[in-house]
Amino acid sequence: MKSVALKAYPRSQVQRAEVTKLRAAGRVPATIYGRQAAPQNLEVNSKEIADLLNHSVSENLLVDLSVEKDARSKRLALVQEVQHHPLSGKVVHVDFHEVAETEKVTIFVPVETTGEPAGVKNGGGTLEHILHKLKVRCLPKDLPEQITLDVTALEIGKSIHLGEIVPPAGVEIIGEKSRTVVAVAAPRAEEEVAATTEAKAAGDVEMTKEKKEEGAEGAAPAAKADAKAGDKKAEAKPEAKAAEKKK
Repeated sequence: MKSVALKAYPRSQVQRAEVTKLRAAGRVPATIYGRQAAPQNLEVNSKEIADLLNHSVSENLLVDLSVEKDARSKRLALVQEVQHHPLSGKVVHVDFHEVAETEKVTIFVPVETTGEPAGVKNGGGTLEHILHKLKVRCLPKDLPEQITLDVTALEIGKSIHLGEIVPPAGVEIIGEKSRTVVAVAAPRAEEEVAATTEAKAAGDVEMTKEKKEEGAEGAAPAAKADAKAGDKKAEAKPEAKAAEKKK
Protein backbone atom coordinates (compact mmCIF):
# COMPACT_ATOMS: atom_id res chain seq x y z
CA MET A 1 0.00 0.00 0.00
CA LYS A 2 1.33 3.38 -0.98
CA SER A 3 1.37 6.01 1.77
CA VAL A 4 -0.34 9.36 1.29
CA ALA A 5 0.60 12.69 2.84
CA LEU A 6 -1.61 14.24 5.52
CA LYS A 7 -1.10 17.36 7.63
CA ALA A 8 -1.99 17.25 11.34
CA TYR A 9 -1.85 19.69 14.24
CA PRO A 10 -1.43 19.23 18.01
CA ARG A 11 -4.77 19.43 19.84
CA SER A 12 -5.41 20.75 23.33
CA GLN A 13 -9.23 20.69 23.19
CA VAL A 14 -10.53 17.60 24.98
CA GLN A 15 -13.76 18.78 26.61
CA ARG A 16 -17.00 17.98 24.83
CA ALA A 17 -17.96 21.61 24.18
CA GLU A 18 -14.46 22.39 22.89
CA VAL A 19 -14.47 19.41 20.55
CA THR A 20 -17.88 20.45 19.21
CA LYS A 21 -16.51 23.90 18.37
CA LEU A 22 -13.49 22.25 16.76
CA ARG A 23 -15.71 20.25 14.41
CA ALA A 24 -17.78 23.34 13.62
CA ALA A 25 -14.56 25.05 12.52
CA GLY A 26 -13.87 22.33 9.94
CA ARG A 27 -11.47 20.22 12.00
CA VAL A 28 -11.67 16.56 13.02
CA PRO A 29 -10.24 15.46 16.38
CA ALA A 30 -7.76 12.61 16.14
CA THR A 31 -5.40 10.54 18.29
CA ILE A 32 -2.12 8.88 17.37
CA TYR A 33 -0.59 6.04 19.36
CA GLY A 34 1.94 3.26 18.90
CA ARG A 35 5.29 1.98 20.09
CA GLN A 36 7.21 4.93 18.72
CA ALA A 37 5.87 7.52 21.17
CA ALA A 38 3.24 8.24 23.82
CA PRO A 39 -0.35 8.81 22.63
CA GLN A 40 -0.97 12.32 21.37
CA ASN A 41 -4.14 14.31 20.62
CA LEU A 42 -4.24 15.74 17.12
CA GLU A 43 -6.61 17.45 14.74
CA VAL A 44 -6.83 17.22 10.96
CA ASN A 45 -8.68 19.16 8.28
CA SER A 46 -12.12 17.59 7.82
CA LYS A 47 -12.15 18.05 4.03
CA GLU A 48 -8.68 16.57 3.59
CA ILE A 49 -9.41 13.40 5.60
CA ALA A 50 -12.81 13.03 3.91
CA ASP A 51 -11.22 13.29 0.45
CA LEU A 52 -8.62 10.66 1.35
CA LEU A 53 -11.28 8.25 2.55
CA ASN A 54 -13.57 8.87 -0.42
CA HIS A 55 -10.81 8.12 -2.91
CA SER A 56 -9.73 4.95 -1.11
CA VAL A 57 -11.11 1.45 -1.69
CA SER A 58 -11.43 1.00 2.07
CA GLU A 59 -10.73 2.98 5.23
CA ASN A 60 -7.40 1.18 5.61
CA LEU A 61 -5.03 4.01 4.77
CA LEU A 62 -1.29 4.35 5.26
CA VAL A 63 -0.40 8.02 5.80
CA ASP A 64 2.78 10.04 6.07
CA LEU A 65 1.60 12.22 8.92
CA SER A 66 3.24 15.60 9.15
CA VAL A 67 2.52 17.02 12.61
CA GLU A 68 3.08 20.76 13.07
CA LYS A 69 5.92 21.66 15.48
CA ASP A 70 6.93 17.99 15.77
CA ALA A 71 10.63 17.14 15.93
CA ARG A 72 10.09 14.42 13.31
CA SER A 73 9.23 15.65 9.86
CA LYS A 74 6.94 12.70 9.09
CA ARG A 75 5.33 9.90 11.06
CA LEU A 76 4.20 6.75 9.24
CA ALA A 77 0.79 5.69 10.53
CA LEU A 78 -2.21 3.53 9.69
CA VAL A 79 -5.75 4.84 9.88
CA GLN A 80 -6.83 2.42 12.60
CA GLU A 81 -10.42 3.53 13.14
CA VAL A 82 -12.77 6.13 11.70
CA GLN A 83 -15.91 7.24 13.52
CA HIS A 84 -18.79 8.69 11.50
CA HIS A 85 -21.81 10.72 12.53
CA PRO A 86 -24.83 8.34 12.59
CA LEU A 87 -27.02 10.68 10.54
CA SER A 88 -24.81 12.82 8.32
CA GLY A 89 -22.05 10.24 7.84
CA LYS A 90 -19.38 12.91 8.36
CA VAL A 91 -16.08 11.91 9.96
CA VAL A 92 -16.12 12.87 13.65
CA HIS A 93 -12.93 11.19 14.93
CA VAL A 94 -9.90 9.34 13.61
CA ASP A 95 -7.44 7.01 15.35
CA PHE A 96 -3.94 6.68 13.87
CA HIS A 97 -1.60 3.80 14.69
CA GLU A 98 2.02 4.79 14.23
CA VAL A 99 4.16 2.05 12.69
CA ALA A 100 7.73 1.51 11.52
CA GLU A 101 8.58 0.63 7.94
CA THR A 102 10.35 -2.54 9.11
CA GLU A 103 7.63 -3.58 11.58
CA LYS A 104 4.94 -6.06 10.52
CA VAL A 105 1.41 -4.97 11.33
CA THR A 106 -1.81 -6.93 11.74
CA ILE A 107 -4.99 -5.48 10.32
CA PHE A 108 -8.37 -6.48 8.86
CA VAL A 109 -8.85 -5.87 5.14
CA PRO A 110 -12.08 -6.15 3.14
CA VAL A 111 -12.63 -9.18 0.92
CA GLU A 112 -14.55 -8.67 -2.34
CA THR A 113 -15.68 -11.01 -5.11
CA THR A 114 -15.46 -10.80 -8.87
CA GLY A 115 -17.35 -12.74 -11.54
CA GLU A 116 -20.72 -14.53 -11.52
CA PRO A 117 -20.63 -18.04 -9.99
CA ALA A 118 -21.57 -20.90 -12.35
CA GLY A 119 -24.01 -22.20 -9.73
CA VAL A 120 -25.81 -18.85 -9.72
CA LYS A 121 -25.77 -18.36 -13.49
CA ASN A 122 -26.77 -21.88 -14.52
CA GLY A 123 -28.37 -23.40 -11.43
CA GLY A 124 -30.24 -20.51 -9.85
CA GLY A 125 -28.16 -20.71 -6.67
CA THR A 126 -27.29 -17.87 -4.31
CA LEU A 127 -23.83 -16.50 -3.55
CA GLU A 128 -23.38 -16.22 0.21
CA HIS A 129 -20.66 -13.83 1.40
CA ILE A 130 -19.82 -15.13 4.87
CA LEU A 131 -16.59 -13.33 5.79
CA HIS A 132 -16.42 -9.68 4.73
CA LYS A 133 -12.99 -8.97 6.24
CA LEU A 134 -9.80 -11.01 6.50
CA LYS A 135 -7.11 -10.64 9.14
CA VAL A 136 -3.66 -10.21 7.58
CA ARG A 137 -0.10 -9.57 8.75
CA CYS A 138 2.62 -7.90 6.69
CA LEU A 139 4.93 -4.91 6.40
CA PRO A 140 3.20 -1.55 5.91
CA LYS A 141 4.38 -1.29 2.31
CA ASP A 142 2.79 -4.68 1.47
CA LEU A 143 -0.63 -3.94 2.96
CA PRO A 144 -3.41 -4.62 0.44
CA GLU A 145 -6.37 -2.26 0.27
CA GLN A 146 -8.59 -5.31 -0.25
CA ILE A 147 -8.42 -8.99 -1.25
CA THR A 148 -10.42 -9.99 -4.33
CA LEU A 149 -11.72 -13.53 -4.91
CA ASP A 150 -12.72 -14.87 -8.33
CA VAL A 151 -15.92 -16.88 -7.77
CA THR A 152 -16.73 -17.61 -11.44
CA ALA A 153 -16.05 -21.37 -11.17
CA LEU A 154 -18.12 -21.96 -8.04
CA GLU A 155 -20.93 -24.49 -8.54
CA ILE A 156 -23.88 -25.07 -6.20
CA GLY A 157 -22.66 -26.50 -2.89
CA LYS A 158 -19.08 -25.33 -3.44
CA SER A 159 -17.21 -22.76 -1.38
CA ILE A 160 -13.87 -21.01 -0.91
CA HIS A 161 -12.14 -21.52 2.44
CA LEU A 162 -9.56 -19.34 4.12
CA GLY A 163 -6.76 -21.83 3.41
CA GLU A 164 -7.52 -21.80 -0.32
CA ILE A 165 -6.92 -18.08 -0.76
CA VAL A 166 -3.59 -17.10 -2.27
CA PRO A 167 -2.58 -13.82 -0.58
CA PRO A 168 -0.59 -11.05 -2.27
CA ALA A 169 3.20 -11.22 -2.03
CA GLY A 170 4.49 -10.57 1.47
CA VAL A 171 1.03 -10.95 3.05
CA GLU A 172 0.02 -13.65 5.53
CA ILE A 173 -3.66 -14.45 6.10
CA ILE A 174 -4.42 -15.29 9.73
CA GLY A 175 -7.21 -17.59 10.88
CA GLU A 176 -8.55 -21.14 10.70
CA LYS A 177 -7.87 -22.53 7.25
CA SER A 178 -11.21 -24.38 7.22
CA ARG A 179 -13.34 -21.24 7.67
CA THR A 180 -15.68 -20.56 4.76
CA VAL A 181 -15.33 -17.16 3.12
CA VAL A 182 -17.87 -17.44 0.28
CA ALA A 183 -20.21 -20.24 -0.83
CA VAL A 184 -22.94 -20.94 -3.39
CA ALA A 185 -26.16 -22.25 -1.84
CA ALA A 186 -28.89 -24.23 -3.62
CA PRO A 187 -32.11 -22.51 -4.75
CA ARG A 188 -34.68 -22.05 -2.00
CA ALA A 189 -37.81 -22.25 -4.15
CA GLU A 190 -39.06 -25.50 -2.54
CA GLU A 191 -38.66 -24.07 0.95
CA GLU A 192 -40.58 -20.94 -0.03
CA VAL A 193 -43.44 -23.05 -1.47
CA ALA A 194 -43.63 -25.09 1.73
CA ALA A 195 -43.71 -21.92 3.82
CA THR A 196 -46.51 -20.48 1.65
CA THR A 197 -48.54 -23.70 1.97
CA GLU A 198 -48.20 -23.64 5.75
CA ALA A 199 -49.26 -19.99 5.83
CA LYS A 200 -52.38 -20.77 3.75
CA ALA A 201 -53.28 -23.73 5.99
CA ALA A 202 -52.99 -21.51 9.04
CA GLY A 203 -55.24 -18.95 7.34
CA ASP A 204 -57.95 -21.59 6.66
CA VAL A 205 -58.03 -22.53 10.33
CA GLU A 206 -58.52 -18.93 11.36
CA MET A 207 -61.36 -18.49 8.85
CA THR A 208 -63.17 -21.61 10.12
CA LYS A 209 -62.83 -20.40 13.68
CA GLU A 210 -64.24 -17.02 12.72
CA LYS A 211 -67.27 -18.66 11.09
CA LYS A 212 -67.95 -20.70 14.20
CA GLU A 213 -67.79 -17.58 16.32
CA GLU A 214 -70.21 -15.84 13.96
CA GLY A 215 -72.64 -18.80 14.23
CA ALA A 216 -72.54 -18.68 18.01
CA GLU A 217 -73.25 -14.98 17.96
CA GLY A 218 -76.12 -15.52 15.50
CA ALA A 219 -77.79 -18.04 17.84
CA ALA A 220 -78.09 -15.56 20.69
CA PRO A 221 -80.89 -13.39 19.20
CA ALA A 222 -83.06 -16.51 18.64
CA ALA A 223 -82.63 -17.49 22.27
CA LYS A 224 -83.63 -13.99 23.34
CA ALA A 225 -86.72 -14.14 21.11
CA ASP A 226 -87.78 -17.42 22.71
CA ALA A 227 -87.32 -15.90 26.14
CA LYS A 228 -89.49 -12.91 25.22
CA ALA A 229 -92.23 -15.23 23.87
CA GLY A 230 -92.18 -17.13 27.13
CA ASP A 231 -92.59 -13.89 29.06
CA LYS A 232 -95.62 -12.94 26.99
CA LYS A 233 -97.23 -16.30 27.68
CA ALA A 234 -96.59 -15.85 31.37
CA GLU A 235 -98.21 -12.42 31.26
CA ALA A 236 -101.31 -13.86 29.48
CA LYS A 237 -102.09 -16.51 32.11
CA PRO A 238 -103.38 -14.10 34.85
CA GLU A 239 -105.85 -12.57 32.36
CA ALA A 240 -107.22 -16.01 31.45
CA LYS A 241 -107.79 -16.84 35.11
CA ALA A 242 -109.66 -13.55 35.66
CA ALA A 243 -111.99 -14.35 32.75
CA GLU A 244 -112.82 -17.77 34.17
CA LYS A 245 -113.82 -16.25 37.55
CA LYS A 246 -116.25 -13.81 35.83
CA LYS A 247 -117.96 -16.73 34.17
